[in-house]
Amino acid sequence: MLKPLCIKLKIVQNIERLEYLLKLYNLSKDDFLLRISEGLKQPLSEADIFISNIEEKHLLRIDKIFKKGIHYYVDTNSPNTSQDVSIFFRKKDLSSDLNLSAKLLVNKFEELKISLSTMNKLSDIQLQRTLKSYSVSDSPESVANEIRTIVQPTFHSNLKKYLQSLIEVLAQQNIYVFEYIETWNKKEPSNIDGFYLRPNVIVLKRQQQSFRREIFTLVHELGHYLLNEEDIEQLNISKMLSNNLSEVEQWCNNFAFFFLMGETLQEFNMLRSVTQINNYYEDEIKDFTAKTHISSLALYTRLLKQRKITQNDYNSVKKKLDEEYQQRLAKSKETKELEKLSGKESGGAIPKPILSPLFISTIQTAYYDGIIKEIDVCNTLNIPPTQLHKYIQ
Repeated sequence: MLKPLCIKLKIVQNIERLEYLLKLYNLSKDDFLLRISEGLKQPLSEADIFISNIEEKHLLRIDKIFKKGIHYYVDTNSPNTSQDVSIFFRKKDLSSDLNLSAKLLVNKFEELKISLSTMNKLSDIQLQRTLKSYSVSDSPESVANEIRTIVQPTFHSNLKKYLQSLIEVLAQQNIYVFEYIETWNKKEPSNIDGFYLRPNVIVLKRQQQSFRREIFTLVHELGHYLLNEEDIEQLNISKMLSNNLSEVEQWCNNFAFFFLMGETLQEFNMLRSVTQINNYYEDEIKDFTAKTHISSLALYTRLLKQRKITQNDYNSVKKKLDEEYQQRLAKSKETKELEKLSGKESGGAIPKPILSPLFISTIQTAYYDGIIKEIDVCNTLNIPPTQLHKYIQ
């Protein structure tokens, strides 16, 4: 019996575009081939991939990584390598060593930024900068006090509502703020908390279990906007204690602290030696946390930098706070499991990102001006067609 004829479908690709992607994401050919060969008995070689006539199944493996769509690789036009296209071309030294997942995420929002800019130009809208620029020579405390008189979010005890209020007041200053959601089971989670892209885009990772961290990240990135210094970073306490932080990172951390502390700063500064004798001022710290939305650990870290608590005492406090946080996570997980067993699915829903009013307004205007269609509104805002009436009339 004759074996069925196996036809290998081939596609003419523009190799220049593939090489551009490797350059954009700083991927070596060996690393790239290793990634696209995952799960294969016979690894793919350079001869399989970097050729004009490539097998369709190989091209699909490539796009599984870059998610550009097959049309991207067959486009005969040369890719745009100008600095306007990507922060990776504009800035070589970033605060964090990004993994590929993070780089892909940054590029996604870079493309969205360019798309929104195009929409605004076609709609004859100019989003002027309303907040003036500063430099690291300016006092972060003075700048925080000045900016807080302009950017005044409504204070909510609910952390998510406060974050939303902050995003809304920044929209009034023509600053786009985007949240991105990362599922818990993502194979390679992005190793960043937030970043700022010129001229007016801030992106945050949704911190569903720690909105205080996300709030601090947002104000930190606002600091980058005020300095007009692009960067991508993963913010954590150990980094804040590092002596290797750049002037810009130190300034943005200090700005975020002073901005969020507000009028409670004077009271906080009155705390003296923090020891076991005064129970590490636990009640006072909890009160400051409630009034400022700065985490307890961040406040103790500030006290450590002010030399009001010893390193050993700080380590003890940090250990206790970490254990309490892990207990809350475990309890939350246990609750979700119980809800699942009892047939309740409410706890397992994927959170939705907070949409900036400025983002929504840009999309609405583009639709009313005939620049985009209804399907584009749904895709850009990531909403089903049944919710379209909530955004356009």
